[in-house]
Amino acid sequence: MTVSDKLSRISRRDLFRLASQYGMSSTLMAAASFGGAMSLASLAKAAESTYERRFSKPAKHNLKFGASGFNARNLLIERAGALEFARDLESRTDGEIRIEFIGDNQICGQLSCVKKTQQGIVDIYAASTQNSAGGAPYLNVLDYAFMFPGRASQYYFLYHPDSMKILRDPLEKRHGLKFLFSHCELRGIQLGLKWEDQPTVTKLETLFGTKNRVTGTQLGRIAMQLLNLNPVPVAWEETLDGLKQGLIDGAETWASAVAYANMSPVVSQCVDLKFFCGTEHTSMSSKVFDALEPHLQDAVMESSYLAQVHVQAANEAALVKTVGFSDPQMPNTLFAENNVRVAFLPDDQVKMAEEMCSPEFQPGPWEQWRERLNGWAGGIDTYQEIHKIAREVPADMLPENVEPRRWWKS
Repeated sequence: MTVSDKLSRISRRDLFRLASQYGMSSTLMAAASFGGAMSLASLAKAAESTYERRFSKPAKHNLKFGASGFNARNLLIERAGALEFARDLESRTDGEIRIEFIGDNQICGQLSCVKKTQQGIVDIYAASTQNSAGGAPYLNVLDYAFMFPGRASQYYFLYHPDSMKILRDPLEKRHGLKFLFSHCELRGIQLGLKWEDQPTVTKLETLFGTKNRVTGTQLGRIAMQLLNLNPVPVAWEETLDGLKQGLIDGAETWASAVAYANMSPVVSQCVDLKFFCGTEHTSMSSKVFDALEPHLQDAVMESSYLAQVHVQAANEAALVKTVGFSDPQMPNTLFAENNVRVAFLPDDQVKMAEEMCSPEFQPGPWEQWRERLNGWAGGIDTYQEIHKIAREVPADMLPENVEPRRWWKS
C-alpha cells in the first residue's frame, strides 16, 4: 500500500455523504484514527461511534477550527497535529468543549486563517507561521536565517520555558493569538520540472540567480535576497503551475509541504538548504481562551502539549516513511513515486549560505526588523536569545530525542 492510498478506497462523494449524516468533524476525526487503509463501511461505523460520543451531551463551548488546506488525508503526510489536538481536547474535557474542524480551505486559507481568527470568524487556526506573518508580523521572530541548526533545536525551543517571553507572550499581547504547538521543519528550495534533467544540486552557487516563489514572511525575503534567490510572491494556488511550466525555478518551502500539497509531481529536486523555519503551527484566539473556565484552559494547554509530543514523533517518522525525505529513499514514498530527488547539501555549502545571509555574519540587512521585533518583545534581543537556546542541544541531535517539556511551567 502506497502512502497516498489510505483514503483512496473512499470517494469524495462517499466522504461528503457520511459528513452530511454525522458531520464533517466527526467523519474526519474517525478517519484520522485509522492506522491503515479503511473501507467505507468501517469509516461509517467509526464516524457513527465518534458522532454519538461527541454529542452524548450538550457542549459548553463550541469552537471553530479553521485548518486552512488540511484534511484527514494530508494530515497523514505532514503531521501537523490538528486533528489529534481536537480529538484529545474533546475527550479531555468530556465534551464540554466541542471542535468544529473546517479544513480544505472551506473557511480560511494559509494567508487568511490568522486574520479570520483575529476577527472572531474562527476560534482556532492551523497554517504556517510564515504565511500567517502577514496578519501577525511578530511571527517573523522565528524566521531569522540559520537561527536554528536543525529540527531538534526547533522543537527544543518550542518546549523551552523562555519561549513564553520570546515568542508566545509578545504574540498574544500584540496580535491576540495564543501559540499552542507546531510542526518543525527547515525550508529549502524545491526546484520545478525544468531541473528534472539537471544534475542533483551539490553546490550553493548552482542556485544563484534562480527565480523562486516566496511565502508571506518578510524576513524570509531578506535571506533569499542575500542568497541571490530572487524571491517573487506567487499565490500558493499558482505555484504548482509555475513549477510545472518553468515560469519559476523553484519555491521556498519544506519537504512535507511539497508532499501534502500534491506538489511532488511538479518538483524534481528538494534542495535541503535549511535556511529558515518551516513551522505549521496552531494558534487560538486569546479572547476565546481567556473566556474559558480555568479547568478548560488547563485542558487546552495539556492537549496542546500532547499534540506537540505527537507531532515531534509522528512527523519525523513521516518524513522518511511517507514523504521520502532521505537518501536513499524508502520505496513507495511520495518522493520516490514522483522521482523527487533530495539534495542534501554538504556542510561547507550550508556554512557558505549561513555566512552569506545570517544576522550573525550579515547584521546590516536585518537591523530594521530586528529592532522592531525586539521592541515588540519588550526590549530583549530576540535573535540572540533564540540563537543561544537553539544551541543548547547538539546540532546533530535527532529531533525525536528532544525531551518534551510543558513550556508554560517554569
